[in-house]
Amino acid sequence: MEHANPILSGDVAAADRPGVVLSAEHISKTFGGIAALVDVDFDLRSGEVHALMGENGAGKSTLMKILSGVYTDYDGTVSVDGHAIRFAGVRDAEDAGIAIIHQELNLVPELSVADNIFLGREKLIAGLVVDRKASSRAAGALLQRLGIELNPEARVGALRVGEQQLVEIAKALSMSARILIMDEPTSALSPAECQRLFRIIRQLAGSGVAIVYISHRIDEVMHLASRVTVFRDGRHVMTDDMARLDENAIISAMVGRDLLASSQEERNTGGKTVLSVSALSLSKPDRHGWRTVLDGVSFDLAEGEILGIGGLLGSGRTEILETIFGSSGGRAGGDIRLDGKPVAIRSPRDARRLGIALVTEDRKTQGLHLKASITDNVALPLVGALARFGIRSIAGEQGLARHAVRALGIRCEDIEQPAGTLSGGNQQKVVIGKWLATRPRVLLLDEPTRGIDVGAKREIYDLIFKLARDGLAIAVISSELPELLHLSDRILVMADGRQTGILSREQASEEAIMRLAAPRRTIARSAA
Repeated sequence: MEHANPILSGDVAAADRPGVVLSAEHISKTFGGIAALVDVDFDLRSGEVHALMGENGAGKSTLMKILSGVYTDYDGTVSVDGHAIRFAGVRDAEDAGIAIIHQELNLVPELSVADNIFLGREKLIAGLVVDRKASSRAAGALLQRLGIELNPEARVGALRVGEQQLVEIAKALSMSARILIMDEPTSALSPAECQRLFRIIRQLAGSGVAIVYISHRIDEVMHLASRVTVFRDGRHVMTDDMARLDENAIISAMVGRDLLASSQEERNTGGKTVLSVSALSLSKPDRHGWRTVLDGVSFDLAEGEILGIGGLLGSGRTEILETIFGSSGGRAGGDIRLDGKPVAIRSPRDARRLGIALVTEDRKTQGLHLKASITDNVALPLVGALARFGIRSIAGEQGLARHAVRALGIRCEDIEQPAGTLSGGNQQKVVIGKWLATRPRVLLLDEPTRGIDVGAKREIYDLIFKLARDGLAIAVISSELPELLHLSDRILVMADGRQTGILSREQASEEAIMRLAAPRRTIARSAA
């Protein structure tokens, strides 16, 4: 069967509007009788950044897969330049100038930047042999035009995630894409990489490229997008100019409630000190020998207290938690005490035995076995303890899983559902449930809400507050300053591997944190 001709055809859509390059009208889509989209509308104008927002399961990705030719079976009308069109596949959408950059990047790590940009469309000599020099020159010219400083011959697998994201953009534009769909493009980027990406996005929009920008980060889209559309439960809730909205209006449209309305109740944080860290240090090997990653970090953490840890990417925040947990992989020094007694933590097993738990930043590769069930994940740290005569206690493991599902409000079909099929927020709850099953006294949380929607964020906030009220000592890292301020009783700020201050709740503000987080060399240059 031949593919439908992707050349625009059909009558001009009834809802045609000046400047609209892509529109979706009355789109509905079901999966096995379950409605993913119900009569939704969406339009995109030339040269605009249009944010598409909503909780996980709201229908954002489903619509984008329809617009990019991934899903071809749906009700409603998709139009490009005012002409109705139905794509038979992704290649048809690409031929019409539509490209999608998924959150999980679609690159071949072992190939070069140039090879990835022109993959499947290689420049050939006499139609037979790949002309690598021509590909490299063309890739270099494209990267230069975008202001991207990357070597076309560099192996993609050796690049940072932010640089790989830029290769994806260059790849899309090499196909003459004039409509670019970006799905959570900053979820794994540092602040500096985010700013570079934003600059390129603005440059593309200024040249007429229309961009759909899917993100959970409200502050980000408020600065970047000119319009925002919100979906909730598969339905269109709102489309409006960003200039007319504030953060609370967007959150309200997404979830029907205020994200930071979760009660930051007064807690008794004057309890006894559980964890004391003094002169914590860490060195890691690199090409030139040993590099100092942490130097002289000291703090106390009391039962029922939430200590926030702030700082820029690379400041040493994660390394603090990894060193305490025995998973840093370097030369650690300093003094760690529990209940005033010195302890030696050489491995995560030591930390677990002492009642310390770490929820890592990357739940998909470090926190979960995605193909394993909720039961297997929650019970993993305790399989040996639950076993009898060397035989696994299936009933005991299932009991732990059922308790975690009830206590944490994990939404699932049943406890044998694979963890990888859950939403991001529920995956995070499974990771937290796994460690809570070990009954820790100290809980270390590294970016606990990264990559989850705003509704799930609020549930995680409420859970953290509840655990603190129950007496758990908690240290939490977050790159989102409003979140850090909302959660923390005190905030320890890091810069260049050194502790630059500890702020009380009364002293803490976004400005105060950023002043302390600025690397000293930056401050020195500013003062010069």
